[in-house]
Amino acid sequence: MTDPVRYERDGGIAVVTIENGPVNALSQAVRAGLDAAFERFAADDAARIAVIVGAGRLFIGGADISEFGTPPAAPLLPDVVGRIEASEKPVVAAIHGAALGGGLEVALGAHYRLALDGAQLGLPEVKLGIIPGAGGTQRAPRLIGLKAALAMIPAGGTVTAGAALEMRLVDRVAAGEDARAAGIAYARELLEQGAPARPVGALPRPVADAAALDEARARLARKARGEVAPLAAVDAIEAATRLDLAEGLAEERRIFRDLMETPQRAGLVHAFFIERKVAKLPEIDGIAPRGLDAIGVVGGGLMGAGIATAALLRGLPVTLVERDAAAAEKAAGTIAGNLDAAVKRGKLDQPRRDAILAEKLTVATGYEALSRADLIIEAVFEDMEVKKQVFAALDRVARPGAILATNTSYLDIDAIAASVSRPSDVIGLHFFSPAHVMKLLEVVVADKTAPEVTATAFALARRLGKIAVRAGVCDGFIGNRILSHCRAAADRMVLQGASPFQVDQAMRDFGFAMGPYAVVDLAGLDIGFLTRQRKARDRDPRDVVPTWADALYHMGRLGQKTGRGYYIYEAGSRVGRPDPGVEELIAKARAEAGVSPRDFTDEEIRRRYMAALVNEAARVIEEGIAQRPLDIDVTLLHGYGFPRWRGGPMKWADMTGLGSVLADVRRCAAEDDYFWRPAPLLERLVAENRNFDSLNAG
Repeated sequence: MTDPVRYERDGGIAVVTIENGPVNALSQAVRAGLDAAFERFAADDAARIAVIVGAGRLFIGGADISEFGTPPAAPLLPDVVGRIEASEKPVVAAIHGAALGGGLEVALGAHYRLALDGAQLGLPEVKLGIIPGAGGTQRAPRLIGLKAALAMIPAGGTVTAGAALEMRLVDRVAAGEDARAAGIAYARELLEQGAPARPVGALPRPVADAAALDEARARLARKARGEVAPLAAVDAIEAATRLDLAEGLAEERRIFRDLMETPQRAGLVHAFFIERKVAKLPEIDGIAPRGLDAIGVVGGGLMGAGIATAALLRGLPVTLVERDAAAAEKAAGTIAGNLDAAVKRGKLDQPRRDAILAEKLTVATGYEALSRADLIIEAVFEDMEVKKQVFAALDRVARPGAILATNTSYLDIDAIAASVSRPSDVIGLHFFSPAHVMKLLEVVVADKTAPEVTATAFALARRLGKIAVRAGVCDGFIGNRILSHCRAAADRMVLQGASPFQVDQAMRDFGFAMGPYAVVDLAGLDIGFLTRQRKARDRDPRDVVPTWADALYHMGRLGQKTGRGYYIYEAGSRVGRPDPGVEELIAKARAEAGVSPRDFTDEEIRRRYMAALVNEAARVIEEGIAQRPLDIDVTLLHGYGFPRWRGGPMKWADMTGLGSVLADVRRCAAEDDYFWRPAPLLERLVAENRNFDSLNAG
């Protein structure tokens, strides 16, 4: 096996190269190699200065994720960084690509830092439920100051090389792509200047600022609601203001070890791994995707325009078809507005925005304009007959081999595929609104979808920067099916006596971004009403119909788009206040149903809601709609605001204990054995003393 750390000399310059592809992760072998290299450097009288450089496309990407969950092996990274910093001869870190987590901590152990243009630097550990554990919270504040450290570390963000120079995180930014050459050139300059070793740890403690610390804690309590690591990072940074380096490092390590034992760390690490595993599917392993050089979109409403925007932002030419010139013009305006917003957020510059609209976007009113598209996405009204009409037209004009995709949220894609002459080319691509912002894409594979069509859908997701999840065909696929079941559980609690506003608050306290009734307002009460109408013929008499929601629909209270739904929204605000009129409608529904309301505790609401979610998710897995529990976790994390620090609902269930979840389902079944029938898979896993994660193997 090749040594992952090389020591060589260029005259009086020792060059320490880390080569542990693909990201030069700080494995035990790399740590040992660095430790040995700096022991050698100390003894090498001919070496007057050292340069640390990463081989390949970046400096150091951080910890070795294959070691997550295993006992740490010596040498530990804090000791390695300490050895580098303690060098009596100067050390330069030459950074290209990225220096993240432990990679930046290694650079902070060096005495001088050079970054190439385009490099990214950051300490993202809080995104894994921990804090930097090798001096990042102690050295960075000494170098960049308290306020800059509070802005960067608890958020887990990264900064560009230019920003790093401004904040004094690096000493120099160099052009070009050769970090080794740039690092050696900088080292020669330092030798000529007689530059000494300059340990960051010897710098004065950052000046304490109680107001800045309080502001950071208040901001994180709002933004990172429920998460422990961001606030713990503030505690560690505060320690840097009052402790000398050795004591500060000990306090940082104490906090780090405590966080390693928290469920949040386990949940966030689970989320990290499953996002990398979700696209690995046996059915497309080794299958080459079809070409993707031009995209067509049918329908220029908010969803269609969002899909078009997502493709345009990633360099794909788009032809969008609308029913008439006025609608086409409106769609073009919506897309232009989306791009303007991207410019405002700094995601796009004005010249590129103008070039996209001039060169990449075509709007038309006839299907013939789509004849050269490689993939056409239908995004019209959620009605089966309307969609079949669109697919009939696409079947006539699309070139052989073109993929025909539907963006339906609920409808039977097998039925749509059966209506055309090329069912193997049909697939579902369920984008989430706004499509150019939301990362989730449900790839709904119909019965006759060809494997290369599925592979192309996943390739498109990668091209668009989205996370794709494979789903099977059923009403609502993975996410909306589970969400509908959860909302039905919430409706049952409301009919029995809970307030919809209490339900929302209870689930926000659990960690959801929004409660179920606030989500209804966001989507629009018309969506729920039309869905209930569509399912009316198949409704079981034991179903609970939220007649109060239907009443709101008939009153024109459709949610945020009309300024009133379950909540009242002031002009320009997306945060509503409870509408007291809703309680009156619910009281009427209870009276008509002969229900005597009772009180619910917030804890009971949360347990029932999560029991319903997990129970239905188990059915979704058993039916093959989701192939693995991790597919459900990724779907709920990225499409439905499930708290990331809980890892996803299936990981939450595993950590809670499946026996406990099943007991909640059975308690509820004692009063309603229709809705609360335990899922056979859940019962089987409990009986076999297994968990959902055991189904993620392979």
